[in-house]
Amino acid sequence: MNRLYSIILCIAVIITATISAKADTPYLNLVDEADKACSEERWTDAENLIREAISTEPENPGNILLLSNLGMVQYSLGKDSAAIESFTRALDIAPSSVTIIANRAKVYTSMGYEQEAFNDYARIMQLDSTYITARYHHGLLALRHRMYDVAKEDFDYLVKHFPSANETQIAQAAMHTSLGEYQEAIPFYNEILRSIEEPEYYGARAYCYLMTGNLQEAADDIAKAMELAPEDGELYLYRAALNKMHYRPEDARKDAERAVELGVDPARAKEFIR
Repeated sequence: MNRLYSIILCIAVIITATISAKADTPYLNLVDEADKACSEERWTDAENLIREAISTEPENPGNILLLSNLGMVQYSLGKDSAAIESFTRALDIAPSSVTIIANRAKVYTSMGYEQEAFNDYARIMQLDSTYITARYHHGLLALRHRMYDVAKEDFDYLVKHFPSANETQIAQAAMHTSLGEYQEAIPFYNEILRSIEEPEYYGARAYCYLMTGNLQEAADDIAKAMELAPEDGELYLYRAALNKMHYRPEDARKDAERAVELGVDPARAKEFIR
């Protein structure tokens, strides 16, 4: 999905930059080559070509867009720090671009720099209070760090202004789950799964079912999630808990060990292994 997003953004940005450039110039030729590299997922070539285009005409207004695009290409290459630098350079020129700020926040989050991401989302909300994605992520980060009042304010805004949006349903489900209100969270996961059949939401609903003692529903959701994401360690941990509740300690142990193999913190799996 990240690669697809990068391709779409790359083409859209480069077309825009092309319009502003003079016809048949080295700058335009490099932009065209970068466009082709993006469409073919040749990310290293795309990065080099965009850099060369920018250096060819460092004062070209289209460089704002190319820098933003460069950041997305670098993110696809796993060069997160370089991507942050590119987005920051673009924002030095266009500090009010919510799209560029949002892209930087996304990369900050992937790097674990959650305070920086939180600050970027707050900045977007000041620039555009209706930017739903920024408010949604701002609220989720607040919730993650137990800033419940901040999260509630963000999520209440979503409920009021975007009541049917998927982001709103996910935010409400996350809030209830975080507060231990598992029964209240389930209807929101039901709504989410009507339109987004992703393993993380089946897993989240399974967790709520486990916590409320609905073991058959939990088993069904875990099985469905594992079909979609067979290498998700979290799901094996949930199944270990389910097996323990069914008094199958050996099955629970095997699932817990598999969860650890797939990256789950051993401390979380300890109770099922001993």
